[in-house]
Amino acid sequence: MSALALLDDDALWFPTPERALVEPDGLLAVGGDLSPERLLLAYRHGIFPWYSDNQPILWWSPDPRCILRPERIHVSRSLRRTLNQRRFTVTLNRDFRAVIELCADSRDDGTWITEEMIAAYTRLHRQGHAHSIEAWDDRGALVGGLYGIALGRCFFGESMFSLQTDASKVIMVHLAHQLAAWGYVVMDCQVESGHLLRMGAECVPRTEFLSILEEHVDCAPGHCHWELQWQWPGAKT
Repeated sequence: MSALALLDDDALWFPTPERALVEPDGLLAVGGDLSPERLLLAYRHGIFPWYSDNQPILWWSPDPRCILRPERIHVSRSLRRTLNQRRFTVTLNRDFRAVIELCADSRDDGTWITEEMIAAYTRLHRQGHAHSIEAWDDRGALVGGLYGIALGRCFFGESMFSLQTDASKVIMVHLAHQLAAWGYVVMDCQVESGHLLRMGAECVPRTEFLSILEEHVDCAPGHCHWELQWQWPGAKT
């Protein structure tokens, strides 16, 4: 069995993901900090933080890995009807802070999005690495959101919330189509769920996911600014 790596604030490194534990699946290291440099290094190597308030920082790289190839997003008939109804206005980076806070607040079983995590990812947003996508209803209320990290041609989804039926699904469709238009090759979903699998996500071996990162995480994306250009045909802007 692999030994769990212990990190400190002074040395910026991670063990290879192949050293992650089998049980719990993907637990790789403990400790360190949430500095922008460490977080970006983690994502580049298929590693992400996930822990609770009463725990030290835990770093994970599960096997298999749940991913969505943007061009393979699946739109069901019912979701297509929702999109055609144009119930939501979709935006990028309009209110990152509100999205991450609602991702934390909307979970009934507690949250791993601690105040420390909120501060860390807000810093990454200010630096241009972390992004949010939002869904707004006709009253101008924020009813759905997703945030994650963009590196090269890879997008690493972190969390999402939905306060109205299908809001998060509409967001996923818009984001996937926009990423595909920009030449992104993968949306990292981290851990599988029925919701993600129904939308076209798949589980691949960690080795395959790491190969995708090695090839594309440092590639120049096909855009200069994170501005929403794709819309569902006839959608509100």
